[in-house]
Amino acid sequence: MTVQLEYETEKTLPIDCEKLAVSVAERVLEMEECPYEAEVSLVITDNEGIHQVNREFRNIDRPTDVLSFPAVPFETPCDYEILEEDDSYFDLDSGNLVLGDIMISSEKVVSQAEEYGHSITREFAFLVAHSILHLLGYDHMTPEEAEIMEQKQTQALHSLGIERN
Repeated sequence: MTVQLEYETEKTLPIDCEKLAVSVAERVLEMEECPYEAEVSLVITDNEGIHQVNREFRNIDRPTDVLSFPAVPFETPCDYEILEEDDSYFDLDSGNLVLGDIMISSEKVVSQAEEYGHSITREFAFLVAHSILHLLGYDHMTPEEAEIMEQKQTQALHSLGIERN
């Protein structure tokens, strides 16, 4: 798993974001039986930066905690068959499956960790797991979908020993 990390804010987090993102993403991909080496682009920004992107791409005029931009148009979650028919989803140099882009607000990570009473590590890991599931085609538009995503997020974090406090 490759995570291309970029900071677009001076409001950094007091954790090793790249290492944590890689381990969470690897666990989710393993759970979802992804047969490919994969990569994502991860941008850590602030509330202002994510607000601008949220407004531009989703027409929602407020900051959010995480945004996911899938590169693969999975019709159903983790239906890897689409990849066998089209190699344009793979990086030509590395051969890795390009899953998409993730943007996380460092300010939201800190405020939500405080609000929910758990660590910054746990909040960041949760947002990465959540986003990777989106990149794999999962959504939470219905209560049933939301429950599936919640179970998968919890399972991934639990298996890594990352628990709510």
